[in-house]
Amino acid sequence: MIPRYSREAMTRIWSAENRYRKWLDIEILACEAFAERGEIPREALNVIRERAGFDVERIDEIEKVTKHDVIAFLTSVTEKVGEEGRFIHMGLTSSDILDTSLAVLLKEAAEILLADLDRLLAVLKMRAFEHKRTLMIGRSHGIHAEPITFGLKMALWYQEMQRNRLRLERAMEIVGVGKLAGAVGTFSFVHPSVEEYVCEKLGLKPAAVSSQIVQRDRHAEYFCTLAIIGSSIDKFAQEIRLLQRTEVREAEEYFSPGQKGSSAMPHKRNPVLSENLSGLARLMRSYALAALEDVALWHERDISHSSVERVIGPDATILLDFMLARFTGLIEKLVVYPERMKANLEMTHGVIFSQMVLLKLVESGMTREGAYAAVQRNAMASWERGMPFRSLLSEDREIMARIGEGDLDQVFRVENFLKHVDYIFQRVFGEGA
Repeated sequence: MIPRYSREAMTRIWSAENRYRKWLDIEILACEAFAERGEIPREALNVIRERAGFDVERIDEIEKVTKHDVIAFLTSVTEKVGEEGRFIHMGLTSSDILDTSLAVLLKEAAEILLADLDRLLAVLKMRAFEHKRTLMIGRSHGIHAEPITFGLKMALWYQEMQRNRLRLERAMEIVGVGKLAGAVGTFSFVHPSVEEYVCEKLGLKPAAVSSQIVQRDRHAEYFCTLAIIGSSIDKFAQEIRLLQRTEVREAEEYFSPGQKGSSAMPHKRNPVLSENLSGLARLMRSYALAALEDVALWHERDISHSSVERVIGPDATILLDFMLARFTGLIEKLVVYPERMKANLEMTHGVIFSQMVLLKLVESGMTREGAYAAVQRNAMASWERGMPFRSLLSEDREIMARIGEGDLDQVFRVENFLKHVDYIFQRVFGEGA
């Protein structure tokens, strides 16, 4: 059983309490580094460690006057620390605190998302092996092509989500950068060792070079990664919606007791979870666009990115957390109809074997162009007249002069399409698959 989803952990990351806690951690760590360098008294550091704190309501009250959140925060902290509070934020600028703390928050959010991905991967793997040989028709352009298995479809989704997991790990590393380099990144009033000390304690890397801010191409990569994951979910959800159509009905979202599908039509069972996920994926992509717009700022920094990130940071990570949990539950409970898949596989009277007939004719010495024309002629007749494709082939003198009934027996076997399923599973899931 896959662990159940709880959104509290993600929302807690973006709470005012946690945000200010990260700011305070950074300020105290910076004071420790200053004390190591002998730039503030050890006694002052001890007082700061003992007394430093904040009050969210007091910060809000001060900010109404200052119109500056970091100054409001520092004022609240200094009120609690007293005279030694003058050493807090020494040589630093607001973005040193904001950008370094944002990196910590985005990494914390990514850890939750990685755990979400692991749960989804476990479910996809389980369903892939369950339906490893559940035969169904593959479709291109929405039209019947050749048989696949439902397990192969799940394996395809599994590997895509594996790639997404790797993308998120990389994005977490890229965005996991802090800076405490002062007003324009030149370390004018703070030694680089302070930045190195604070970043190491927080599990971040110091930016090799910064302006007043950490550069926003890093954040753009992070949010684009979240959007890619959302788009994969959209892709999978759309496939479920297509498979649930009445005319297809090869798979269906679980319909719980007491659930209703329509206020007007009692018979309706709609793919509402999948539709919901496709809609939410549009929001995910919009957050990525906003992050891309944040890359270009004026000179060493302007503040246009700040208002954007205050929205997309919490919204994108909370939303993707929800989407991954919803999709995991959807796949875990997805109802699959193998008999319906078999019926749909047979509805085109055997034309799905056309390529095998084509190849058999080419092996016999017929030109590819001639073989294609002969097979297509019979396939079109099967489509239009609703007659078995094999029967039409048996009556075609040109074809039967090349291949016999025994060859057709070998051609018209669905097992031919399954001979490399084990090999594909081994490539996706590793040895022993």
